[in-house]
Amino acid sequence: MEKLESVIFYSIEKAIKTYRQFAQRSISKAGLDITIDQWLVLRLIEEDGERYQNEIAEAVFKDTASITRIVELLVLKGYLERNAHPGDRRRFKLNVTEKGRELLARVSPIVKNYRDTALQGISPSEIEALQQVLNRIIANCG
Repeated sequence: MEKLESVIFYSIEKAIKTYRQFAQRSISKAGLDITIDQWLVLRLIEEDGERYQNEIAEAVFKDTASITRIVELLVLKGYLERNAHPGDRRRFKLNVTEKGRELLARVSPIVKNYRDTALQGISPSEIEALQQVLNRIIANCG
């Protein structure tokens, strides 16, 4: 049986986990009260507040229950507000508050910095090749 370290999917998972831990440390070190997952949800809602929670969950690779908890925390922290949706009583309209927009503005340079650090020494052509390979894996499994 092959060793885990030689399995590409193990390496992909390890890279993702290492990157997420590095990113969270960078955000926490800056004294910001938000997790990577909360930031992703807040950023997605800022881009498109018309999504259902199940669409948000799919976009950030989480289950709906996790998104419900994240949204609730973001509301409690004052970064999001939840209002009745005017066209659908079963749905809420999620809006990023001014406090949430200020937080996103503070996090943006940190995100750019940790992304740049993670990709240091990797050429644009290597990134493009990796993106193509990952897209092929996604298509093969989809």
